[in-house]
Amino acid sequence: MMTAALSRRAQELAATGTPFVTATVVRARRPTSVKAGDVALVLGDGTIEGFVGGVCAQQSVRVYALKAIDTEEAVLLRIVPDGPIGEDPGTGSDVPVEDGAVTAHNPCLSGGEIEIFLEPVLPAPRVLVVGDSPIAAAVRSLGPELGLELVAVEGGQPDPAPGDLALIVAAHGRDELHTLRRALDTGVPYVGLVASRKRGAGVLADLRADGVPDEQLELIDVPAGIDIGARTPAEIALSILATIVAVRRGERPAASEVLGATPAPSSTAPPLAVDPICGMTVAVVAGTPSVEHEGETVYFCCEGCATKFRAQHGLALGA
Repeated sequence: MMTAALSRRAQELAATGTPFVTATVVRARRPTSVKAGDVALVLGDGTIEGFVGGVCAQQSVRVYALKAIDTEEAVLLRIVPDGPIGEDPGTGSDVPVEDGAVTAHNPCLSGGEIEIFLEPVLPAPRVLVVGDSPIAAAVRSLGPELGLELVAVEGGQPDPAPGDLALIVAAHGRDELHTLRRALDTGVPYVGLVASRKRGAGVLADLRADGVPDEQLELIDVPAGIDIGARTPAEIALSILATIVAVRRGERPAASEVLGATPAPSSTAPPLAVDPICGMTVAVVAGTPSVEHEGETVYFCCEGCATKFRAQHGLALGA
């Protein structure tokens, strides 16, 4: 079970909006160094806090935990010494995740098997809402049910920031131009203006006169939301939030894609490499065993594989 210290750490990470994965051992067949109920936290940089196995097992846990953060989906990881090789996140080959589970072949294990449930804990995407209109209130009321963090913008603050998912302006003319322009400059994936087509055209004309290029103005969704025949504030809010969900899930292009710009990386996950000795995929983090060979850095799951590689290539122990 999770220790009190690890529980406090998980609460701390969640409170600061730091993505992490809770890795819980649900089954362990001897000989293994873990037991059912052991828990660790895996951070987005590959750091593991807690214990869910030895060095080689940790490599598999780290790789699939980072994948869980990326996909936002939990997965049951089965680590076995022999048998089918699990999906290689570095190449996308081999057996894919099916029915929420994947089997990883870990030749470093000493004969035991481990099953670990990896559950990502991610901060809710932030959606800024400008205005105190009934539509703005309905968006703020419905949004949390979709796993979104709704933030009211008052007096132009807070400003849109990198990482925000959407900006909705439903202010009937107040605090519109600055916030819309800031969202466009920041590259917020979805920018929606609640207005009639006529008033919306006037707002776009004001932004154009202020120097905003047409290719950016085209990113403002006005009237905001998909057309579902909405009439009430709640119905309009539903149509807007449906559009935001489509952008979040990749069913609708984000602003950076429309402009043809290179989007900012969605995570700071470490790169992956394949151990040439055992074939395991490993995450390249501080402490990952490595050897310099022919001008390249080769990474390994453990020092044992690194030692075998040095011997095969006639390299000195410290090379």
